[in-house]
Amino acid sequence: MTVQTFDPGTAQRTGGLSRRELIKSVIASGAVVSAGALLAGCGPNGETPVKAGGVERLISLNVNGKVRRVDVLPQETLANTLRYRLGLTGTKLGCDRGECGACTILLDDLPVYGCSTLTHNVRGKAVTTVEGLQAADGSLHPVQQAFIEELSPQCGYCTPGQIMSTVALLKTNANPSREEARQALAGNLCRCGAYEHYLNGVMRAAQEA
Repeated sequence: MTVQTFDPGTAQRTGGLSRRELIKSVIASGAVVSAGALLAGCGPNGETPVKAGGVERLISLNVNGKVRRVDVLPQETLANTLRYRLGLTGTKLGCDRGECGACTILLDDLPVYGCSTLTHNVRGKAVTTVEGLQAADGSLHPVQQAFIEELSPQCGYCTPGQIMSTVALLKTNANPSREEARQALAGNLCRCGAYEHYLNGVMRAAQEA
């Protein structure tokens, strides 16, 4: 078995990535939007016929500033729609019952759990996922960049949710105290226990915004 070595002076694993580079890849990886084909409508005007007493399944969603047509089951959650129908896998599924915050997205700039929100209930509202934070030129959002600089993530699974909660906080409170930031991120669980590192990232983002 080959054992990789780690040089603490350069933070570089032999033949691997530095911790900073690894964290950047984790944070930026959710910013790639799937280019999968949209579902075509079945009706004469691109609409799916709805039976009497039924629920329209082919609906329009405003996701990351673009209107997407998607076939949605009546009881389908937004987290599932984003991940499995639109390919936006930056939204993570953890507990799938509204407890861990890994699936946090913004709905009209308010943080909500995607696993506890029915997709049919968000029509007419603006949905923002971690993929939608990246600028048109490919640069990261200030919150994403701050988390990189502070080496906030450990495993990175909860990071998209932490980022979205932070973005929502800074939209309403551009200069939060550390305790206010702690309260804003209280709904995002980190199984690695990197809470203080995430708070460092929040405070850095607030200072540099």
